[in-house]
Amino acid sequence: MLECRGISVSYGRHQALADVALQVAPGEITAILGANGAGKTTLLNTIAGLVPGAGDVALDGRSLRGLPPHLIVEAGVALVPEGRRIFGDLSVMENLLLGAYAKRARAFEREGLDRIFALFPKLDERRRQLARTMSGGEQQMVAIARAMMSSPRILMLDEPSLGLSPLLCAELFRALVQVRKTGVGILLVEQNARQALAIADRGYLLENGRIVGADLAANLMQDAAVQRAYLGGAAAVSAAAPVPGAGLPQQPEQLPAAASSVRSAPPQAFAPRPAPEIDLLIDGSLDALVRNAADIQTEHVRTVRDARLVRKSPGGAAAGAGSRPAPRVRAAARAADASLLEAIAKIEAAAQAAARHGKR
Repeated sequence: MLECRGISVSYGRHQALADVALQVAPGEITAILGANGAGKTTLLNTIAGLVPGAGDVALDGRSLRGLPPHLIVEAGVALVPEGRRIFGDLSVMENLLLGAYAKRARAFEREGLDRIFALFPKLDERRRQLARTMSGGEQQMVAIARAMMSSPRILMLDEPSLGLSPLLCAELFRALVQVRKTGVGILLVEQNARQALAIADRGYLLENGRIVGADLAANLMQDAAVQRAYLGGAAAVSAAAPVPGAGLPQQPEQLPAAASSVRSAPPQAFAPRPAPEIDLLIDGSLDALVRNAADIQTEHVRTVRDARLVRKSPGGAAAGAGSRPAPRVRAAARAADASLLEAIAKIEAAAQAAARHGKR
């Protein structure tokens, strides 16, 4: 059980976090939702020991306060930072073995690799490939797998789907569900709030450095204020907006492990800033669409290259002048074409919507 109490962090005069408290139980996914600048990344970095702050972080009752980052990893808390930050000039296997450097993981290195390759079969196929030559989704798998190699009790992920295509996002979230089944607790900061709540057990709402609401993920999905602020819903938020967390069962024993603590502090009024109209129209940000298109284009280029290699293969089924690539490669190329065209269409629609929005 990971417990955070009274976490407060300041950067000069700016207070990034103020008295934040949360819990993450083993085998559950806890999502943190919040706008850009709300303090989500600062919270994860504080728990990981990368940013100093007031308050206490405890794992199974043992305080981690004041420990350097490498000892926090040894205690069982691993962070997958935003942007992956894998070692691009090392192979997949070398990245994974570096993740097992912690003393707690060295004795279980072989078991850890077996578990990782069962969760991410694609990494088993590409264990000798340089990490920088992989697609964005594959690199994210490497980053998560590297953290899993440290044998963590709690796995923290900061925007794992950032820049990934919708297909790769779906694959990533399916993998997180499998990670949860191993008994690892997951603390998830994710821009795709709808998808995060779909796989999460509980969620916290972070606004201007403060926890302003908490509830079971299913309840948050149905909350009108949450829909308006984070899920792109069109539900109107009245002046007396419902308070996330108010619908929790009254008896603690009816809650999942750790959820009873949500009621330890009185719920605060939740009135998030309304989402910009443009975000409602395109169900996300224009920057995210552009990043997705770039990732899809990378996949497309790789698929076309593979098709050409199949044509030139001296003994392959598709070898010979004028031969065509294998059906599987042709199907992958068509799928990449369709995904790229879809991403471009979304960007064009977003640009048109933004223009209309600006005229009003």
